[in-house]
Amino acid sequence: MLTKADIEKYFTAEKHESLVFLVIGIAVIVLALIFYFTAKTQVYRGAALPLLILGLMQAVAGYTVVMRSDDQRISQVYAYDMNPDQLKTIELTRMRKVKTNFLVYRWIEIGAFIAGLILILLFFNQPLKSYWFGFGITFTIMAAELFIADFIAEKRAVHYISLLEEYNKSVKPNA
Repeated sequence: MLTKADIEKYFTAEKHESLVFLVIGIAVIVLALIFYFTAKTQVYRGAALPLLILGLMQAVAGYTVVMRSDDQRISQVYAYDMNPDQLKTIELTRMRKVKTNFLVYRWIEIGAFIAGLILILLFFNQPLKSYWFGFGITFTIMAAELFIADFIAEKRAVHYISLLEEYNKSVKPNA
């Protein structure tokens, strides 16, 4: 059965993971800039572009979730006592959409991972194409990192959804 502590736990964990996501994103952006501006080889230059793009995406996503998690946590804990229908309609609907989004992210990340592996295989031992080799290495690593982070977040979301569904079965609608 869903409790206020479960709601607190879900949003606190979401915030903490997103803070890690943000920090990694910032570190990756810094690494991309170092690679691009100080690199002497095309491998590092090739690695810089996916680091910069995916690092920016990761930092923005992490920042967004960190900034909204506390408000969502407070709103849902309040709804638990004062407006259970909000948990039944708005929060459960939102979380089901989040779960669907994780499926889309998973396929994009798998596609990016495979594309990176293809680049690695195609341009391995080709000094004139070392830019694309570096691009492939970074693309593969970043796709794997994003896949793992989203896997952890999805697992937590699925558990929260199951608690919401169980809670909603036991809540009487407001008259």
